[in-house]
Formats: sequence, structure tokens, C-alpha cells
Amino acid sequence: MYQNHKSFTAVRNDLQIIQTSLLTLQSSVGVLQATTAVIGVGTVAGVALTAVNLHQTLKLRKEVEQMRLEVKNGFIDLKQALKDQGAEIRQLIEQVAQDIKFEQHRTILVRAYGLFIQAINRFRSAMQLQDISRRNAEIDAARGMLFEALADYTNPHLLEETCAAGQLRRLECSWAIEQTIIATYQVQKEVSAVCDRLSQLQDKICEDAITVINRCESDEELDFLFPEITRIRNHDLVLINSWQNHVDWIKSLPASELKLLNSSTFNTSETNQTLTASEIPPEQLIYENLAEKSHFYSLRDQLLFIFEPDLRREYEIYVSQQAANSGYKTLVTSNLQQASHLTVANLFHYFNIRNESQKTAEIPSNR
Repeated sequence: MYQNHKSFTAVRNDLQIIQTSLLTLQSSVGVLQATTAVIGVGTVAGVALTAVNLHQTLKLRKEVEQMRLEVKNGFIDLKQALKDQGAEIRQLIEQVAQDIKFEQHRTILVRAYGLFIQAINRFRSAMQLQDISRRNAEIDAARGMLFEALADYTNPHLLEETCAAGQLRRLECSWAIEQTIIATYQVQKEVSAVCDRLSQLQDKICEDAITVINRCESDEELDFLFPEITRIRNHDLVLINSWQNHVDWIKSLPASELKLLNSSTFNTSETNQTLTASEIPPEQLIYENLAEKSHFYSLRDQLLFIFEPDLRREYEIYVSQQAANSGYKTLVTSNLQQASHLTVANLFHYFNIRNESQKTAEIPSNR
């Protein structure tokens, strides 16, 4: 906790660290938004999703962070970035670029990204002001611009027109902007606002994830979404929750202890676990293993279980009831509670399909 506090204080006070964090968020939004130029708006080809899946997106983000790729107006030259993917990908990029509906969306995304960048630059400049009143006024103004950009990324009409994969990408951009907004409150030492918005953000990510999963309609989309959303659950949400827990702890400290910690000196070391460009993300490997043992509807349900534990409990009850009727004595609720998501979802669909088949067989023939 002591080390975490010093890190929190550093992020709050050290301009260089703040700027580094903002650059990371900026590059993330740029790359995530850029991939929509392959995904498009409506039905998307499976090869397009493969070209910008979790592994490829992480590689693109690394390229942008190392300044080997340039983000212009919220997009990168994907033809150049994905030149090794083959002619089919280049053709798809051309097709998406010529789509009138995507061009309408692209215009709004360019504007939103522009606002986001302006807000970040204004935020950076504000942090250098010595006058507290002027500093806070500029931060407030930057935050207003961030909220305006956020409204474009979360426009419900535009999201409704977008396929599940494209919708996820835009929502991921909105979550990054939300984190930037929270950072503006943090540097102003508005701890209560930080706690409140971190809690709201976690709820929003879970709700958005459920919406996207329910919109998934094909194996190709699921191949794209499953590793992405699993990583969001196991990585992004964990970090945001850790952030909130730490802020809650800071908020609970008496003034004397907070002052003591602020006046202490301690060198902290950072440990960042990052993937190299050649490494396949573990979420991708896990999904490939599950896909060999399951099918589309079961896999989609397994992804929902991560965010909807009540749905899993409903499935457990259904399976135990069907198992009891069929004489499977070991498939009781207590045992199912210990089973994997894979097992529960597969059993549910086994009994569900069997019951549907029996009902069909019982329907008398018209002949």
C-alpha cells in the first residue's frame, strides 16, 4: 500500500508521468479507432477481423507507441501497416473506404478524435500553470472537451448501426476517454469524484460488453470478440478496480497519515508485463482451446457468464433439473457450481437441444 500510494502521488504530481499516461491513452484510441477502417459498419468479412484481432491490434499499438506508425485524424495508414496481410485485406480497406455509411461515421470519428487530442494538449498545458485557479479552470475546460468527444463515441444511433466488432472498438475508445476524464479529477485531488466515476466506468464496461456479446451473430465475430473481451475482463477491469481500491484507501486515511506518506521518500520500481510483437496473447490461446471443445452458442454463453453470473446460475438450475429427470445423479447444483463455464454451457445446450428434438419428434405429421 505504501508503494501504491507513492505511485498515486507521482501520477498526481509528476508532469512527466502524467504526460506519458496521456500519450498511452492517445495512442490506444488512435489504434482502436483506426481498425474500424477495416471492420466497417455493417456485415464484416472474417478475414478483416483476423487482420485486426487482439494480437494484431497489440502489435499496431506497439508500432504507434514506438512512432513507427503515425496517427492522422484518428486513423493510420492501414494499407501500409497491414501490407504483409495480403491483397485481400487491401481490397477490403478500399471497399470500406468507399462505403457511404462508413464515411458518415468516419467524419464523426475524425471530429471526436480531434476534440480528444485538443483536450489532452490543453490538459498538458494546464498542468504547467503555477496559478492554481487558472490551472483548474483550464483543466475544467479540457474536461468539457473530453465529455464532448465522449458523446460522439457513445452516440446510440451510430452504435446501433454498427456491427458487434465495430461497436466494441468504439466503446473501447470511449472507455479510454473516460479514464482521461477521471485523470482530470485526480490531478485536482477530487477523490470522491474519482471514486464515483471509476465505479461507474466498471459498471459501464460490463454493460457494454454484454450488449456487444448479445449482438454477436457469427463464428467469425466470436473469434474476434472472445479474446478481446476476455482480455478486457482479466486485464483492463482488474486494473481499474485496483485503481479504485487504492483511491478508496487514500480517501480513508486520516490527514496525519496522509501527510506522513506524502513527506516520505521511497524509490519504487515498476513491473510491467508486456507481450513482444511475436507473442500470441494468452487470451487467444485459451479461446482456441475452448473452441475445439464447444460450439458457437455455448462459447457465446461462456463469454456472457464472465459478466452475468446470474445467467450461469440459471443454467446450473436447468441442467440439474434435466439431469435429475434423466437419471444423471452426479449433475446436482453443488457439483455444477464447481464446474467450468465450458462444462455448464455445453451441458445446458446438450439438454436444450435434446428437449427441442423430442418436442419436434412428438409433433404429428400432416401426411
